Amino acid sequence: MMDLDKYFVKSELIPAVVQEKSTGEVLMLAYMNRESMQKTLETGYTWFWSRSRQELWNKGATSGHLQKVIDIYADCDDDTLLVTVEQTGAACHTGSHSCFFKKLK
Repeated sequence: MMDLDKYFVKSELIPAVVQEKSTGEVLMLAYMNRESMQKTLETGYTWFWSRSRQELWNKGATSGHLQKVIDIYADCDDDTLLVTVEQTGAACHTGSHSCFFKKLK
């Protein structure tokens, strides 16, 4: 089993940027704790920690819009993850394919 401690030195949560493998589009940003990161590694599908609900959630478990994990990369400081996925359906709870659809500039 991989030692996950180094990813949680600065915080109990680590930001996870989720990117669609086939298009390179950034789909969402969510947070993982040790347990959700371990579940993601074990199951091959994304699990996150909901800061608002204070509970684990498996992305797409309710909607069917699953994220199959292709790769997980840590950044140079081991405090942010890049998760490349095969996205089924919409990644955003609004129904948008990506959560990043509000252009500011």
